[in-house]
Amino acid sequence: MLTIHVAEASPETAVLVDGAVVAAVGPYEDLAAVRPEARVRRWPGILTPGLLNPFAPELLEGMYHPDPREAAGFGTEPITGERAQRIFRADPSRRGASARRGVQRMLAHGTVAVAGELRGPAAVDAVRRAGLAVGRRPELLPGSPSFSPVPLVLMPGLMPGGPARFAVFDVPDRAALVRLGASTCVATVLGGRLVFRAR
Repeated sequence: MLTIHVAEASPETAVLVDGAVVAAVGPYEDLAAVRPEARVRRWPGILTPGLLNPFAPELLEGMYHPDPREAAGFGTEPITGERAQRIFRADPSRRGASARRGVQRMLAHGTVAVAGELRGPAAVDAVRRAGLAVGRRPELLPGSPSFSPVPLVLMPGLMPGGPARFAVFDVPDRAALVRLGASTCVATVLGGRLVFRAR
């Protein structure tokens, strides 16, 4: 199925998606004229190639992401450090579900690729199943592990024939994205699939 994704603040970089592949990138009017039968998804903000998060081991293996049903005992925010490791030692089966919830948090922050060596099969499987790309981790990591790391690392520009992998942020421009961070994400697409949409 053909789909055009267009964001209000960046109509010049609309994306025509054919299955899992980028069929074309260009002004919305041009893409709609060439493929009028395509379904159109309109978003606020800007459409970007998405983000690479270099902190995959720290976020997916070093933190415990509680299930919402565990809020009374664990709260709703990720648990770090020794407390997280105690939770995993007490019940190793929690690793898989925690990693999947961690991946969902990443997707909600416009992450389309991760970096860093994942050691456990639970996190590796969660990344693979989600369809996240795996990149190379920079030698020097600025800042601390975060779902919205500073500085943000944008993926290379979208190209026809490349994977349909991108994110949309509800900001007026890239400068605002840098200033406001990745929590402004409203949509993330991996392999042509909408894997996150803000409510």
